[in-house]
Amino acid sequence: MHLIELLLPDFSLILVGYLLCLHTPLNRPVWLAVEQLVYYFLFPVFLFQSIVRAPLDLHTASTLMGAGLALGASGIVLAYALPHLPGLRGRFDAREHAASAQIAFRFNSFIGLAMAERVAGPVGQQMIAVLIGVCVPLANVGAVWPMARHGERGFGRELARNPLIIATLLGLAANGLGLLPPAWLGGTLQRIGSTSIALGLMAAGAGMQLRSVADNKALGAGVLAIRHVLQPLAAWLLARAFGLGAVETTALLIFSALPTSSSCYVLAARMGYNGAYVAGLVTLSTALGALSLPWALAYLAPYPAG
Repeated sequence: MHLIELLLPDFSLILVGYLLCLHTPLNRPVWLAVEQLVYYFLFPVFLFQSIVRAPLDLHTASTLMGAGLALGASGIVLAYALPHLPGLRGRFDAREHAASAQIAFRFNSFIGLAMAERVAGPVGQQMIAVLIGVCVPLANVGAVWPMARHGERGFGRELARNPLIIATLLGLAANGLGLLPPAWLGGTLQRIGSTSIALGLMAAGAGMQLRSVADNKALGAGVLAIRHVLQPLAAWLLARAFGLGAVETTALLIFSALPTSSSCYVLAARMGYNGAYVAGLVTLSTALGALSLPWALAYLAPYPAG
């Protein structure tokens, strides 16, 4: 299947959300409510279901988890190191960097799950769910820590009430214990999953804005280069270092090339930072994902997509 055909459904929903927000009464306040519904209920339920619905091969899963955690850690280290690199010292405001660092290593789970199923089928989708499951806590720790430190917010409290971390831990625990939701809930959970992906993608489009990106171009270029260039290259190297198979490598590459999380600006705004600037970076990352995903799949993946 051609890569454009794989990308079109997800990025079409993003465009639909953007156009609805811009040209209809379904404006920004409406989509803020949708984002909260998706972030606090729909997607945590879907994430939990994706992790528990099929038994995990412990060896394959543990190797993939290790590669995913190493990938996430590399993104965090690179993002934190930006203000200390030659030529960039002193060019970043500490608070702006604290809020924007998360752009480099957080990821849009909705696009990841949708892409993986079309590229590698249900097995690929489950592998992306595993990567999301183990990397959500790490990515949220990396995102919350600098903002909590600069903003004097409670670090443990911010993590403890994160719905994605809660859903991830519950899902991994249920999978490890062999616990499954009752059969009569299956249809409901499936519909919640479909709704969360569609609404999440549209909400990402509705949140796109570019007005504030020019405030700090060097910082924006740095975090976006990590997200869309260095992370896919790191994934390619880690897949070989961990000896991943073809499907696992493809899943890791999709994961590495995803746009950043649309909730980055929600977190930044909720913690008292410049949410508008972060929202602009999310918008650029969403657009760049249309380039980084085909690049990763066409040139770095071990076999052609589809």
